[in-house]
Amino acid sequence: MVAMSRRIIIASVVAGVVAVSAAAGGFAYVNHRGQLRLDQEARTAADRFAGGWSHRDVKGVGYAGQTADQVVASFKSTTAGLGTSPVKASVTSLTRDGDRATGRLSIAWTVAQGSTWAYTMPISLQRNSSELWDVVAKGGTSMWAPGLNASTKLVVSRTWGTRGDVLDREGSPILAVGKVYDVLIDPARASAQTVAELEKVVGQPDGKLVAKLNAARASGSKAPIFVIPYREADFQTRKVALDALKGVIYPPRVQPLAPSSSFARPLLGSYGLVTAEAIKNGGGRYVAGDYAGLSGLQGQYDGLLAGTPGVKVTASDKPDVPLFEKAAVDGAPMTLTLDRKIQSAAEAALGSGAIPSSLVAVDVKTGNLLAVANSPALGMNRALLGRYQPGSTLKVATTYSLLSKGLSPSTPVTCPPFVMVDGRKMTNYENETFASAPFSKDFALSCNTAFVQLAATMGSSDVHDAATALGVGSGWGKHLGIDGTFSGSVPVATSKTEKAATAFGQARTLVSPASLAVMVASVARGSYIEPALIRTPAVAGADRAPRALDAKVAGELRGLMRLVVTEGTGTALKSATGGEVFGKTGTAEYGSANPPETRAWFVGWQGEVAFAVLVENGKSGGTVAAPIAKAFLGNLQH
Repeated sequence: MVAMSRRIIIASVVAGVVAVSAAAGGFAYVNHRGQLRLDQEARTAADRFAGGWSHRDVKGVGYAGQTADQVVASFKSTTAGLGTSPVKASVTSLTRDGDRATGRLSIAWTVAQGSTWAYTMPISLQRNSSELWDVVAKGGTSMWAPGLNASTKLVVSRTWGTRGDVLDREGSPILAVGKVYDVLIDPARASAQTVAELEKVVGQPDGKLVAKLNAARASGSKAPIFVIPYREADFQTRKVALDALKGVIYPPRVQPLAPSSSFARPLLGSYGLVTAEAIKNGGGRYVAGDYAGLSGLQGQYDGLLAGTPGVKVTASDKPDVPLFEKAAVDGAPMTLTLDRKIQSAAEAALGSGAIPSSLVAVDVKTGNLLAVANSPALGMNRALLGRYQPGSTLKVATTYSLLSKGLSPSTPVTCPPFVMVDGRKMTNYENETFASAPFSKDFALSCNTAFVQLAATMGSSDVHDAATALGVGSGWGKHLGIDGTFSGSVPVATSKTEKAATAFGQARTLVSPASLAVMVASVARGSYIEPALIRTPAVAGADRAPRALDAKVAGELRGLMRLVVTEGTGTALKSATGGEVFGKTGTAEYGSANPPETRAWFVGWQGEVAFAVLVENGKSGGTVAAPIAKAFLGNLQH
């Protein structure tokens, strides 16, 4: 009985021990699950905070130490200077200890295209009385960037390197970076009376700037009102007057400057504050407040000249200490074929431009463009982009074809007052006429009806083919490096009347001044060379190998073009200084007026400079364009 009882007692004790052990294991398991749940809840809260940061909306999170509204206001105030740039925040580590958790956040702001400001920030959480996890928001220290106090604001700014110069063919700057002063009105300090005085100083119409001041005040805008930029010399002549005007400021900056504000302006283009359209279409390259090339060569090649912008992030209380910086890449220079002296001579010959006009000069030896001049100086680049009827200047191409097919300068051709072609009456300029005479006289005096008669012997594509051989319509405009350049178009004739009109540069024929300068340079040289304007960087697609013309025909054509100046319609250049001039006048009808309006042309060369002059509305090439050509050649001698 004793033994039996002992076994029963031991068994009971063992059973009790087993029961106690089982109960303890169950408690440990339950406790482990609770710890995991707390870890996960803390992590979920931290992830929610990071997600809110990534979406720039941190209000959907609980906070300890500050209200949610206070945290939201702090986030907006601190990060507003970063604009709308994307940001990515993520939790990289989190450790919980009881009702508290600490960890690190990884933050990456895309502050500019291809530039990311990355850093880490600490995060603290604590479990509240409702057993929810709050992000701890401590006062005095920024939650949004390392090392900042709570009231500091972040500022992102663009930086630009040195802009590349635009050089002439000698390597001297045409566009070089120089100082300018932007005259601005501070609407908070300027009075209407002060601004009215400013209008007189800067030459603005009465009331124009006052209206801008009133509009700014009505809208509550505090932004400075832009008035005008001045170069150093222009600014200094007005500085005393500007100094006396309260609320008028003139901060300096730098920008590319040509020898004068009008020098080759339609070609070189303008530079200034970027437009909303440029920002929209710039693929992130530009932001509001940037300066860039806006038009012309400066606009098309802004990426090359300006380089790649940099970016800098600073704190409002320490603007000189970057929190993040990516250096700008300097721009590269461009070298053009322009000659400053020849460009200036061309612009001086065109004058102030009461009537739109242009003059293009080409180096006979190389085919390079030496001058691309336009008037008015701030107008369109008609020298390269314009499309005009060539009139009798195209007789150079027609004559090249006729001489190639056996016509001799001595061949007799009549010049009647008119010729009928399929019922259409074709006449001469001012109805001149003369009896049978050598073709050389018909060319020198630019007899249309002589060419109409000869056109009857030509094929439909003859003028087209000859013009192409001389460089008109040969496609070089695609390779010049200036968008929209027009190399001309001389379509194949589709009827007898069109063939006749094409022979003297009417019908559907169109040219730019540059294309005619290329044409006469080809005759002077004896070969066609595709023209060039940009030496560096290299322009893709250009084929500048010379293409020889028929030497005998080119020689005869040169003789005929000399006769134009000595005995024909171009005698205004007979006394030109600098040597013999070869040329051809042109008077092209256009529009629907009766009688039609006319464009005036003179094309030719002297020595190694070939040129084309256009006056958009002029009586005749001989009386309007030829004197401009003479002035141009005279300017070259000084």
